[in-house]
Amino acid sequence: MSSKSLSLIVGLAAAMIASGASAQAINLTGVYKCIQMCRGDLPAYVTQNGTELNLLTEAGVPSRAWPDWYSPANRIWVDAFNLSAVYSPDGMLIQFDNGTIWQRDLPPPAPLPRRR
Repeated sequence: MSSKSLSLIVGLAAAMIASGASAQAINLTGVYKCIQMCRGDLPAYVTQNGTELNLLTEAGVPSRAWPDWYSPANRIWVDAFNLSAVYSPDGMLIQFDNGTIWQRDLPPPAPLPRRR
């Protein structure tokens, strides 16, 4: 085996290990508000436990999800809807392949303490 082939094999192995470790690096747990192509007016919820996710849509429909096989670092596969979704690097947006977009619904900032 030539050193060039060995280098290629080592490089490919390192890339595969790195991509596996970076899969689903962000925690998507939180409350989301549907902002486009909504099917209801309720808040949407995502609960993440490791790589598995539980979703409750804006229409009150529960589903399970997990990292998408082909792009685990930025996509999830939603079982009940048979579609995938991409999420932003900061976890603030989830955009489904059907056009629905959820935005993380953050609570308002705490009021500043009054100075006397």
